[in-house]
Amino acid sequence: MNDKQKKPQKLKARLPRGFVDRTAGDIRAVNEMTAKIREVYEHYGFDPLETPLFEYTDALGKFLPDSDRPNEGVFSLQDDDEQWMSLRYDLTAPLARHVAENFNEIQLPYRTYRAGYVFRNEKPGPGRFRQFMQFDADTVGAPGVQADAEMCMMMADTLEALGIKRDDYVIRVNNRKVLDGVLEAVGLGGDDKAGQRLNVLRAIDKLDKFGPEGVALLLGPGRKDESGDFTKGAGLNQEQIDKVLFFVGIKDYAESAARLAELVAGTSRGGEGVEELNFIAALVTSAGYGPDRIKIDPSVVRGLEYYTGPVYEAELSFDVTNEKGEKVVFGSVGGGGRYDGLVSRFMGQPVPATGFSIGVSRLMTALKNLGKLGASEVIEPVLVTVMDGDVEAMGRYQKMTQELRAAGIRAEMFQGNWKKFGNQLKYADRRGCPVAIIQGGDERAEGVVQIKDLIEGKRLSGEIEDNASWREARVAQETAPEADLVAKVKEILAAQAEDRKRAGGNV
Repeated sequence: MNDKQKKPQKLKARLPRGFVDRTAGDIRAVNEMTAKIREVYEHYGFDPLETPLFEYTDALGKFLPDSDRPNEGVFSLQDDDEQWMSLRYDLTAPLARHVAENFNEIQLPYRTYRAGYVFRNEKPGPGRFRQFMQFDADTVGAPGVQADAEMCMMMADTLEALGIKRDDYVIRVNNRKVLDGVLEAVGLGGDDKAGQRLNVLRAIDKLDKFGPEGVALLLGPGRKDESGDFTKGAGLNQEQIDKVLFFVGIKDYAESAARLAELVAGTSRGGEGVEELNFIAALVTSAGYGPDRIKIDPSVVRGLEYYTGPVYEAELSFDVTNEKGEKVVFGSVGGGGRYDGLVSRFMGQPVPATGFSIGVSRLMTALKNLGKLGASEVIEPVLVTVMDGDVEAMGRYQKMTQELRAAGIRAEMFQGNWKKFGNQLKYADRRGCPVAIIQGGDERAEGVVQIKDLIEGKRLSGEIEDNASWREARVAQETAPEADLVAKVKEILAAQAEDRKRAGGNV
């Protein structure tokens, strides 16, 4: 028997499926984007709110009551008091809980925005993550659809603040009440038709993907795709199909509003929904938001069991190239609507609410495609190199570094193995440092420093052909009194910034 201890196995570093590490570039891009979104929301009078990552599972409304572990769609754990908690699935349910819990202290209408990560316990796939960021804005306690109209205007202003041109986006608006009215008008009212109604709504949602012909098949007998797979249809007759297709095919709402009102006349909710759409259209038009920016579009279907009135979606209309090399329209980057029932679950009384959510990661991808993100590049730190390791020398290097920082210049003192000076310059090169500060014993005795312009040096090194050229290239490094360190570094950084500007941002 071998008494030797087994060598412990090395732990394998692995990222959990459906999650990603975020690099400095991504973090800065998100910060740049969310700062612009936040500014628009603040201008509209919205205030920030932060809720915890965990909520009690029943508050989220996404759980299996008959399961030992309620984790359908959410990540859950059981607290020491045996209550189930889950990572938040979205930012709206936590808001509803916050409002209900603090209802007597909150001033209604309550206008708030939140940004943060949400978690989905779902199968990950390409572009589908289990953790992603949302940025929401909501108005709670405002029953009139003027609050919905304002949300649409704020969405439009947000996209423009991010640099998206008016021809490249549209906010599409529909109303769940009108959808219900149309379905009732074609004979699908009542609880016994709930399943068929859901199939019709799912078919409508495929309009962009399959077109009117494909949707007609899904509304009727069913549709067979290219692989031969058959999807059973909703079973409507031709007259019902024609009425539904008329509704979702409306391109000019002003021209079709009268016929739509006629279609839903006599239904319990349809007429009210048409009035609300007309009101929203009038409000946004009066405020200068024409149909090129905010458009009434009956094909919008969102939150089938969630929204109770107006629904809206921010759609980007420019082309991008997908992973297959195909040109496709970018599509939706956010949306929302009126959800009058969510806060009421906690209150036992009606509490109207409306809001929208922006998918931060998806919108960031769109902005990168447009070249609207990362234009304000981050300058890497000035590197103060280390030539001697005694206390006095180290103290001087640290003092220089602090002086640069105090002047608002990003700076760092080299913290690696200082005895190999060449490695310090390699580090500066890989890091992209713009300037290196060098002071050995001789310079310290004279009270001077060597200031090396690394960007100019790199450019000149590509032109050097002989020793004479090398000597001339020494203009990329100069000697300056210690007292002039900050001023000289500022001068070099300003010249580099001018060069970047002249080159259109390319060094």
